[in-house]
Amino acid sequence: MISVIGGSEAGPSALEAAERVGAEIARQGAVLVCGGLGGVMEAACRGAKREGGLTVGILPMDSHNYANKYVDIAIPTGLGHARNYLVARAGMGVIAIDGAAGTLSEMAIAWFSDRPIASVVSSGGWAEQLAGKKIDHRRRDTVYAAENPEDAVRYIVRAIRRED
Repeated sequence: MISVIGGSEAGPSALEAAERVGAEIARQGAVLVCGGLGGVMEAACRGAKREGGLTVGILPMDSHNYANKYVDIAIPTGLGHARNYLVARAGMGVIAIDGAAGTLSEMAIAWFSDRPIASVVSSGGWAEQLAGKKIDHRRRDTVYAAENPEDAVRYIVRAIRRED
């Protein structure tokens, strides 16, 4: 599984990037996991579904009814923002697109958890701000600065395969 994180309120370029990320995840044969709501999450799921992929949404609410229509498996948690921990750790790698405070928290959790992280540099938000940077001193690597959505997915797939 690959986690896709990003803004629930995103502009057109971030949404296009998310849809391309989702499509590439499906083409690579991976499962997409996200927060299951709108914005980047919905666009990524839409892209994955277009390519026949499987999507998982880890919801902050108590009901599966809040999941976007492209989520195959909805996991209602009732945890609110604490569900960000589950989203960041569910995937073997994380792709960030745009994003505000929730995305920042997921990137930090992924960093602490030694998950490879790729940011789509042109997408804005925390993804762009942290692209190519170390979040702190605990790791030798940086957040990978992906030039485009497909590059982000290919980087994560390579990183996951190296760890196997």
